[in-house]
Amino acid sequence: MGDIDLRIPKLRSGSHLPSILEPRRRVDQALYGVVMEAYVGGISTRKVDALVAALGVQSGISKSQVSRICADIDIQVQAFLNRPLEATGYAYLYLDATYLHGRLGKAMQVCSRAVVVAMGVNADGRRELLGIKVGDSETESFWSEFIGSLKERGLTGVKLVISDAHVGLTKAIRRMLQGSCWQRCRVHFARNLLQRVPKAHQGMVTAALRSVFAQEKTDEIEARWDDLASSLVDRFPKAAELMLHAREDVLAFRHFPPQHWKKTWSTNLLERLNEEIKRRTRVVGIFPNDASITRLVGAVLLEQDEHWQLEGRRMFSAESMAAIPSLAELPTQPSLQEAAA
Repeated sequence: MGDIDLRIPKLRSGSHLPSILEPRRRVDQALYGVVMEAYVGGISTRKVDALVAALGVQSGISKSQVSRICADIDIQVQAFLNRPLEATGYAYLYLDATYLHGRLGKAMQVCSRAVVVAMGVNADGRRELLGIKVGDSETESFWSEFIGSLKERGLTGVKLVISDAHVGLTKAIRRMLQGSCWQRCRVHFARNLLQRVPKAHQGMVTAALRSVFAQEKTDEIEARWDDLASSLVDRFPKAAELMLHAREDVLAFRHFPPQHWKKTWSTNLLERLNEEIKRRTRVVGIFPNDASITRLVGAVLLEQDEHWQLEGRRMFSAESMAAIPSLAELPTQPSLQEAAA
């Protein structure tokens, strides 16, 4: 209906305020909900102002008002990020990072901020987003602190950690998640491998590497990997050396049920989420502080996690989750230990 002027009586004792309003607020709760939903949806504050005007509030809404309104999201986001984790444990743990721009320090200098995300698959075969953390870079101490906070909230039972081969991350995994296997993301590994191969031969090596993961049996996967590494020794010795050292890490998925292989040999599931985070945060450009990054990214994660839970789909069946070997049956991985040495 637009702006409405109300004549509110001034009483000698007590006060009178219409029940549809709250003190010192120019918009009602319904409009607050619209603004918060638009913010989380990736709409810039300028477009939010135009949206509010289209809804009838001709006075519009400022950037500072949008920020104050969206501060109410913090309560929900913090409750989600600090919730106790399931006591049944998470057999699979996915870890990945993306980078956003934010201001830091008294000078409010624009810096690149690392945003790390953790996703787990519980004993029921359902995936959950476990938490995020914002920091300067992906150092061992940063990752260790993040994993430690997850353990304090109840993270247990991790059998396989899926991530890229960032040195700080691999060291933190060995230190904080002892006994679990590490799966090096095959997509990231393929990029590292191609950097050691001349451009003219990259197509051939890519096709040969894909054939490794097309095999259906463990011994066939191992044999195809060894054959490819041997074929590269003479022409591309650096690539062959990388394949030799990374063998156990890239093929760690083979120790788990075959039904899980396609979804555990890379971090693609988290990469898709990172793309959505980038899309939602692109309109912001530069965040004023780390709290604002946590607010928006946390809201995106909360929305995605609720969608997964309401959808009710399992990532893996309960029967296949029960077939995961125990920690005692899993092999040790020397290459991960060497990376942390």
